[in-house]
Amino acid sequence: MKLPLQWPAWLRSERISRLSAKLAGRLPPMPSLDRLPIPEGVRKAMPIFVRTTTFKLALLYSTMIAVFSGALLAYLYYSTVYYIRVESERRITVEFEQLANAYYTGGMQRLSQAVFERMTLSGSPFYYYLEDTAGQKIAGHFPRLPDDPPEAGMKTVYFDFELPQTDGSKVLRPAAGRIVRLRDNGGALMVAFDTAQQTVIVDRIQSAILVAAPVALILSLFGGVLITRGAARRAEELAKTAEAVIGGELSRRVPMRGTGDEFDRLAQRINAMLDQIGKLVEASQNTGNAIAHDLRSPLTRLRNKLEIALSAPMSEQDANATLGETVEEVDRVLDTFNAILRLARLDAGTEGLRVRMDLSEVAEELTELFEPACEEAGLAFRSQITRNQLVLGDRELIGQAISNLIDNAIKYTPDGGSIAVSVMRGPEAMVDLIVTDTGPGIPEFERPKVVERFHRLDSARTQPGSGLGLSLVQSVADLHGGALILADGNGPKDRPGLKATLRLPRA
Repeated sequence: MKLPLQWPAWLRSERISRLSAKLAGRLPPMPSLDRLPIPEGVRKAMPIFVRTTTFKLALLYSTMIAVFSGALLAYLYYSTVYYIRVESERRITVEFEQLANAYYTGGMQRLSQAVFERMTLSGSPFYYYLEDTAGQKIAGHFPRLPDDPPEAGMKTVYFDFELPQTDGSKVLRPAAGRIVRLRDNGGALMVAFDTAQQTVIVDRIQSAILVAAPVALILSLFGGVLITRGAARRAEELAKTAEAVIGGELSRRVPMRGTGDEFDRLAQRINAMLDQIGKLVEASQNTGNAIAHDLRSPLTRLRNKLEIALSAPMSEQDANATLGETVEEVDRVLDTFNAILRLARLDAGTEGLRVRMDLSEVAEELTELFEPACEEAGLAFRSQITRNQLVLGDRELIGQAISNLIDNAIKYTPDGGSIAVSVMRGPEAMVDLIVTDTGPGIPEFERPKVVERFHRLDSARTQPGSGLGLSLVQSVADLHGGALILADGNGPKDRPGLKATLRLPRA
């Protein structure tokens, strides 16, 4: 009958049980830091850095590393102790089996001879004791058995014995042995195993774990702080930039490090948002001045006409003419304000219903509408429209943008000039609507400005308008994911003309 080799009480303590329970996953899960029931007063009394996400991430990181390190050390400790147990049990079992074969083949005499032979072997880790039925010692390393043999079967014992040294002294050594009652004979046999070496190994492992555990905890805390420190700095940069913008520094931007990580991507989006906000704020700041500048002339003319009309008696014909001119001036002012409102709705994204539409068809309708106006202004007009150029957009808004481009061309092209409208397939799945004239054109350095609200070239101040036509075209292009491209036409250097391209994605 094989009985498992038992170990000292400290190896069978609650510590090993808890380590085994951890490895088996039977311990309750650790609660989340954010769900710990911390009283409100205690929470307010905690330092600010303790309540930061950075500290929580560092603590979570260190906790995970500490738990992993603890589980790894526990596994190493448990597996080493278990291996020593199994190996010792195997070796003592093999030794008993060999002695049992000697006893079964030759009886007590053969067993005694086998015990004597093994006692004389040098370097053997085993110690023996054999006694007869009367309890008298036959052979062995010990003066007597450390415990009474069982009535039947096998018994495991743990004891200390004195091991003689070469200098005549004796050293107390721990041992674990098995005592078995011999059949038929009634004698007893003990085979013991010196456990001093195994105890030293286990003690060293335990000491190494006790040293490694706090070191792993300290390193995990240091690593957690080091890793989260970079994230904390980037978050602090975002916070400082936000505070500066709130304080009025609209030119402040989040610094980028060029790493391409999520913080750089976030900084890029925030900077783009701040750029857009800066443009809107600048536009809103200039809107009042621009409105006053552009509406002052028609309102002044309107006031002067009304004042003249009131200063002297007028005939019915003159009164009707004055009222007609007044209505025209008021209509211009209303058109300006309506354009401002429509641009505001476009920028807010509250206007426009996108459907699959044929840009060629819209362009044909508008060319037919504007061709008589070109003839009346003494301009040559031609069109080259490729059919079935489909886009996804709002028909009314795109039609308004095309109308503004053609109207601008008619307005600024002198008598005898020409205007051309074309629709064709553009690059990279785009559709281009191009309006080309032979007017004075727009200088390259002025092109980014003419799409701003109320911005008008000095040469255009004499022409009626509010400076919102190209701004609306630009807003329509942005709303549809397209672009407005301004370039020189095909005219001479002194009068290059203007080539305005409204580029929209194909449907």
